[in-house]
Amino acid sequence: MRVQSGQLVALGYGKYVRSEEVVAVEPITEGRGPGRRSMVWVRGLPDPLVASRAEGSIVDDLVTPVEEAARMKAQRAALRSLTTALDSVSPGVRRVLAEETGTDIEELLDQANRVLG
Repeated sequence: MRVQSGQLVALGYGKYVRSEEVVAVEPITEGRGPGRRSMVWVRGLPDPLVASRAEGSIVDDLVTPVEEAARMKAQRAALRSLTTALDSVSPGVRRVLAEETGTDIEELLDQANRVLG
């Protein structure tokens, strides 16, 4: 992984840091569920900052180019719209689709929800 320089990375709580200044990211596991908060060490600061985001999300922002992140955000929004539309398909139409085309709406929704997390 290569840190993308010159990007602002959101830590939550209204805090942002420059990507190239981040030295380390560590999850906070005590007293919190997994994926809730992280400690972020920043060059030049003696103590880590507490971020309200999961370490994986912060690292993704550190290594993903801005254009790629924007494309991924648009794809997630489109997938959410599709899942909303598919979720509203009536059972009768789902049955006909399955019989006529082999399309399993439930399986598509499960896949989309796994991707969206």
